[in-house]
Amino acid sequence: MKNSFLIIACFLFQYTYAQPDSLFLKAKKPKYEGPQWVNKNKMTFDLSEVTFVNWNSGGSNSISGLVGIETSANYSDKYFYWKNDARLRYGINKQESRELRKTDDIIQINSSMGFKPDVNSNWFYSAQLNFSTQLTNGYKYPDTDNPISRLLAPGYLFFGGGMEYGKEIKRLSFYFSPLTLKATFVLDEELANAGSFGVTPAIYDSEGNIVREGEQLKKEVGILMTNSYEMELAKNINLKNQVSMYSDYVNNFGNVDVDWRVDFDFKVNSFVRATLGSHLRYDDDVKTTIETDIEGETEEAGAKVQWKQFLGVGFAVDF
Repeated sequence: MKNSFLIIACFLFQYTYAQPDSLFLKAKKPKYEGPQWVNKNKMTFDLSEVTFVNWNSGGSNSISGLVGIETSANYSDKYFYWKNDARLRYGINKQESRELRKTDDIIQINSSMGFKPDVNSNWFYSAQLNFSTQLTNGYKYPDTDNPISRLLAPGYLFFGGGMEYGKEIKRLSFYFSPLTLKATFVLDEELANAGSFGVTPAIYDSEGNIVREGEQLKKEVGILMTNSYEMELAKNINLKNQVSMYSDYVNNFGNVDVDWRVDFDFKVNSFVRATLGSHLRYDDDVKTTIETDIEGETEEAGAKVQWKQFLGVGFAVDF
């Protein structure tokens, strides 16, 4: 039995090393084409509409629209990459007997660069900058007299450096920054005085007069971790995942702010496509309120998980 085992082992050893090409086909590395810029632009429009005429089950006529614009400019060579992209999304909804309401509103700008000293390495020394805000006022409907957010109220800026891993940096990225600056802008006097989005609120005297106005900028320094990847689940079905986790060193270290987005893109043809997305957020600085027993008064109820889901069918144009 032992001799048979040795014979088989020797046979496998000789066979393996005698025919390396037939047993272990190594994938050829893509040919390096030199330094290059890649520019992409995309515009999307989704529309949904419901109309009822003498419908005995009841219902409300409604129409919704969502427009999006994305642009990117990316540079890469053997050792260095520089990725830049910007995104704008804006959506509205109109229902019968109800005012026009906003359903989506975001402006986002991202820029990252990385350098690897070894051409065969997948690790990069990296730096990232991210900025986001919105276009128009946000309300807690049906109250449209008191905005709860405005342009640059809030606005968020992240800037830091660290290490990034990406075997194919365009599709897969793990980024860790032990030192990241987070700046929260609340460039609206009323919202800043109320202490919205974590800024220091105004101080009032006993008669309700402002002694010191609220601060319009909050600065934090902490740890940032991000992960993003894109993959094709099936033919014409693509998945894009983006998650960001941040914890401040000074204020409640270990309390993690999360921003997680998952998007499915279903391609029908060159123009028509459908999208299904989920966007989850948790920010300890964004507090919620609840009504008290006294009419017209509210009290703080702490931060809660925010979640948004959307489904749309429309068209996309690359230009």
